[in-house]
Amino acid sequence: MSPWRNPSQGRSATIGRLSATIERLRAEIAQAQHAAEGRALIELAKGILVERLRCGPTEAALQLTALAAQAGVSKLELAADLINQAAQDRVAHVARELLLAEGGQSVAVQLREAESGILGAADSQTVAESLLEHALTPLGACSVALWAAGADASLTLVGFAGHSVEEARRWRYVPPGVPTPARRALMERRAMWFTDLGESTLPSIGHRQGVRAGRVAVPAGTGGRILGVLEIGWPEPLEEQPAPIHRQIEALAELCARTLEDHAAQPPHGPDVAELVELADALTDPALVLRPEVDADGQLTDFRIHHANPRFADPAGRPRTQVAGARLLEAYPAAGEEGGLFDNIMHVHATGLAFSADNMILTALIDNVPVTSVAGVSVTRHGDCVLLIWRVQDESLRLANLLQHSQRLGRIGGFEEDAQSGEITWNSQLYELHGLEPGDRPIPLENLREHAHPDDADAIARFLRTVLHHRRPASASLRLRRPDGNVRHIRVVAEPVFDAGNRLLAVRGAHQDVSAQHWTEVALAATRDQLAHSEQQAAERNRLTLQLQHAIMPPTQAGVEAFGLNIAVRYRPAEEGHLVGGDWYDAVVLPSKKVLLSVGDVAGHGIKAATGMVVLRNALRGLATTGAGPAQLMGWLNLVTHNLTDPVTATAICCLYDPETRELRWARAGHLPPVLVRDGVAEEVPLIGGLMLGVISDVEYEESAVRLEPGDTLFMYTDGLVERRDIALERAQEHLLATLKQLDTDLERSLDRILTHSISDTDDDTCLIGVEVL
Repeated sequence: MSPWRNPSQGRSATIGRLSATIERLRAEIAQAQHAAEGRALIELAKGILVERLRCGPTEAALQLTALAAQAGVSKLELAADLINQAAQDRVAHVARELLLAEGGQSVAVQLREAESGILGAADSQTVAESLLEHALTPLGACSVALWAAGADASLTLVGFAGHSVEEARRWRYVPPGVPTPARRALMERRAMWFTDLGESTLPSIGHRQGVRAGRVAVPAGTGGRILGVLEIGWPEPLEEQPAPIHRQIEALAELCARTLEDHAAQPPHGPDVAELVELADALTDPALVLRPEVDADGQLTDFRIHHANPRFADPAGRPRTQVAGARLLEAYPAAGEEGGLFDNIMHVHATGLAFSADNMILTALIDNVPVTSVAGVSVTRHGDCVLLIWRVQDESLRLANLLQHSQRLGRIGGFEEDAQSGEITWNSQLYELHGLEPGDRPIPLENLREHAHPDDADAIARFLRTVLHHRRPASASLRLRRPDGNVRHIRVVAEPVFDAGNRLLAVRGAHQDVSAQHWTEVALAATRDQLAHSEQQAAERNRLTLQLQHAIMPPTQAGVEAFGLNIAVRYRPAEEGHLVGGDWYDAVVLPSKKVLLSVGDVAGHGIKAATGMVVLRNALRGLATTGAGPAQLMGWLNLVTHNLTDPVTATAICCLYDPETRELRWARAGHLPPVLVRDGVAEEVPLIGGLMLGVISDVEYEESAVRLEPGDTLFMYTDGLVERRDIALERAQEHLLATLKQLDTDLERSLDRILTHSISDTDDDTCLIGVEVL
């Protein structure tokens, strides 16, 4: 062995000794802190005995030792019990609730030690570390984040434990509007439990995409005002927790509210009230300054009307001096309706997030008779006070708004449809445009398709779905067929109107005659086609492809009744004309007197997808004449995809219905399962296995059977009906099932309703088959 020592080995040994020393000192500090917190609880219990037994400190210490020995518990456990009996606070209630559970006594000690650590902490960081060590680690938690809520509903990380410093630095501030578990708890003002945070898609501190972990976020506040959020993480998915654990977590959040008061963005309400009163008096609209009222437990119960400005006008005719000083719910009890004005004021006071609504229904009681009015409302928080401003809209103002909308949207043919009463209002120009007399019944938006050219049905369906279902402004161009035989090119524009609760009040809009403009645009389009020869060739190719597709699958086909079945089909092409797809459907009676029902979707768009669709659809129809079952037909069709000149991949469903037994046998190749509606209940047919066509050549497909009963309705569709970019496919399928529960008795109208209320937004084409058992 060399007598010389390697310098690097010496440095490594020195670093190792220093690391061991640091860890030892950390452990000693933690042990000392734990002992100090325990001594603090014992000293507090001794003080309680001094007060109750009228004895000195020494006698109290001896008495505590003797009582602990008699009870068979430690002095620390007895001290926590004495404190709980004396305090009778929320921690005491939680501890008492847990005493019957295994380890309940130790939990009571942990809660009091956590409280002692919070009260003795110098900052919020120490609070978070104390919470994790004393109260949350025994529950299996691995991390804590303590957020302070800002005046604009932003979140600032003021304490953390179990997270790295780098992670905390990345999450030191969450701007308003960013969805996180803590934001959900702040906005909804309740504890948010996440069994698996990975399933919620909400980002948060310490969470990695695809990692399964439990999480809970609990609001922390006092007097109805949320000061921040306590967020706790578990390393594994969290099982359903019993009610005592829920209340234990909420008690810890209440303890955290004390330390969060130092981080509150607003100053106390006292110095700001005078300035707020001056601000209210300077407004030209009626305004009230409200101050929170809390009960003995610190819970918000009402708001006191601190001041009413000179513009204030009470609906019941009371002077403002009589209203000022009263409680809000006593002066205006109708404001306390669920989701009404009082709930919005409480939300603003709790979160600091301002509220405004252009059309909010306000109700006042005049001689016990409810009188409603529509008003624009604004609610903001200033310190601990709330400023309420409103402007009532009278009937003349509402009519003026209708006229203004008509002029802005087209200056001709204005309309309004009331979503509550169903009443439709047209102006005289709109009657003239439609060729109707002023006394005739107006045409509802939903019936617009019946008065338009058949080729415009798809555009009208998209327009109605956007306005009536998605509730967004939209416009469409159509050819209006008037009763006198004239056809006019019309542009219809509509937008929904909502109240403060996001409920649809009405649909307003206008119809404009753009016939002259239409022919001008046609001429300009022809000129552009001559200047862009390459684009013309592409458009011609797409047009021919679309014609091929429509020749095989018309968008609408007359219903078929055969062998006790009523069959209706719909095909909705892609919204963009160049996205010619490969969706297909088929419904045909075979020589065996069985009925073949199928839908499929060739991957991609364009001429390749369209020609592949034609081949597969016709191949399946020909193969079905052999009498083979659905599984065998799927296997043969898979071989067909591998022998095409241009191989394709596709999904498909093949069903064979036997009219004698009413048995439906089916197989699938990677396609969404059919939906069966029976007795008003819509459910997917149990899923079976089946690889999509064209992936591998040797595939065996499963087959299943279901017996159909009279009154049953079976639906098969392609994914263009349900796919959305912003939500999971499962949620879109749940929406489809909900829509299918409210079907019309007429199958044709049911298919139209399904397409209208589809939430898809991928611009893909869609095939839909409805089969009703008579």
